[in-house]
Formats: sequence, structure tokens, C-alpha cells
Amino acid sequence: MKPHSILIITLVALTSCATPTPTPTLVPTVTPLPTSTFTPVPPTATSAPTATPAPTIPPLPTFSGDPVFIGAGDIVDCFNGWSEKTAAIIEKTQGVVFTTGDNAYDSGSPDQFKNCYDKTWGKFKDRTKPSLGNHDYGTLGASGYFNYFGAVAGDRLKGYYSYDLGAWHIVVINSNCIERNRCNENSDQVKWLREDLNAHPAKCTLAYWHNPLYTAGSYKGQGQFMQTVWQTLYDAGAEVVLNGHDHNYQRFAPQDANGKLDKEKGMREFVVGTGGKDLYNIPQPIPNLEAFNFTSFGVIKFTLRAASYEWQFIPVEGQTFKDEGKDTCH
Repeated sequence: MKPHSILIITLVALTSCATPTPTPTLVPTVTPLPTSTFTPVPPTATSAPTATPAPTIPPLPTFSGDPVFIGAGDIVDCFNGWSEKTAAIIEKTQGVVFTTGDNAYDSGSPDQFKNCYDKTWGKFKDRTKPSLGNHDYGTLGASGYFNYFGAVAGDRLKGYYSYDLGAWHIVVINSNCIERNRCNENSDQVKWLREDLNAHPAKCTLAYWHNPLYTAGSYKGQGQFMQTVWQTLYDAGAEVVLNGHDHNYQRFAPQDANGKLDKEKGMREFVVGTGGKDLYNIPQPIPNLEAFNFTSFGVIKFTLRAASYEWQFIPVEGQTFKDEGKDTCH
């Protein structure tokens, strides 16, 4: 609330007895604003809001050796116990944790984050770098997600951000693209992505988001709105893309934005929707799909070296599917 101005009446001196007394002049004096942690914003034609300072993002814990990067998507269903089993793998593994969206089913509500996610994957919240899924937007503005993760999740009006991990640059994309037209050529997100990649010309770059461009599962052919984001990353020489949304595991050979095999410049996509929600079938493979499974819950673990990376899919206790390999950066 702005303080009221205090009006001080200043009397003008009489120059002679015969001169009429002039009308008093009102001189406004504004008292200083109280001390505040907010920075005032100049009035605009429509409003005069105050700006909230940028949130402070807590630093990630430090680990010895090459960074370990571990996680999955489509995680916590309050009515089954699979997320407890995937969380048990991560608890035993040092490293930074990622999520590829749909963190708390079915609607990403505050209660689902508090009563379900927090009791499983929340055990390593201090080293988690999340991303948004469509179910997280089941609560208006994904407020359950943003309130739970806080500043580490980035600006709640954007849902995208980036950070460095060892020699690698990591980009987190918001693939909920219909809202605010986030993924087209002229969107704020794609403009930001280009600027971010130009400002971080790392030897190795990894990106993750929820909706896959390529999948042989239930959402086959439904991720074309991510093609511009893929092309932007491809043009910058990125290595790896991680997704969820399809509740299964898929690993693709390096591809371009049109789904063509490109061993020289292509990006390798992993779909890892195996964090705990019910699994989806894969009817049949599609071109460039090198490995897949739809019967095992688990997480994927990366070791991010200075010019290469290694991956390992780790199933929950009692399940047996595994996939591992390595590749070099462009």
C-alpha cells in the first residue's frame, strides 16, 4: 500500500499592508517508502505491480569423480508401491537425480506431492532437478509441482531452465506446449533455448522433457510439436534427449529431427517412463529403435565424462531387464 502524501501549507509573506493576501499554495511532500525486500516497478498503462526478486536456486550437492545422473519419469502413483522400489535404487546411488515429468499422479496436487511423492522420491529432493509432465498440470498452473520443488523448478510461468553438471550442459524443457505456445519457432521457450545454447557451447549437452518426439508406444506420432526443439538442439550439437510419457523403456540410435539415422550429428533419445506408474505396451518396433522393454520398472543411470557418456538401465528388485552402453560426444 502506498503511503498518503502529507500536504504542508506554506504561507507567502505579505509585501505590504495594502496588498491583498494571496491564496495559500499547497506544496505536496511525499514521505519515504518503508524499507522493503521488493523492488518497485514503475507504473505502466495498465497496472503498477511490484516485482518479486528472482528466487535463489540452492546449489546441487558435490560428488567426487565424473558426475552420475540418474532418474526416470511417470513416477508416483499413490495406489501402488512401484515408486518405492525405484526410489530404493536411487537412494543407494550418489548423483544428481532428474525426472522426466508426471511426478505425482493423477493430478500433481499438493496432497499427492506431500503424501506420496515426498515419501518416496522426496527422500532425495535436495539433489533432484525435475521437469514437468501433463499430469503435473492437472492442478492449475502446475502449482502443486512448483510449490513442492520451489526455486529449483525455475520460473513457474515458464517451467524451463538449464544448469551445468561437470563438463556437461543440461537443458530442461517444458513440453506442455499448447499452453502459451511454448514450442513453436517463435515461442519464448525456443528463443530462450537458442540463447542458452549459444551462451553455453559445451562439448557435451543433454536435454530432457516429458513428451517424446519418437516413440514406438502408445503415443506414437503424437510428439511432432517437439520437432522445433529437437532441431534447435541438433543444430547446437547436443548428444542426448531423455523423455517419459510412454510408460516403458526405449533407446534409439542417433537421429535428426526427421527421424533419420544420423551417426555423425544425431541425438540419441531414451524414453524412461518407468518410474512407478503402470507400464504401457509397445506393439512393435519402429525404425532406429535399438532396445525396448515394457515389463520392468526401473531407472536409468548415466556417467557423464568430459567427452563421452555411459548409460545403464537398472530394474527394480525382482525384475531382470537391463540395457547398457556408451558413446562419445560430437
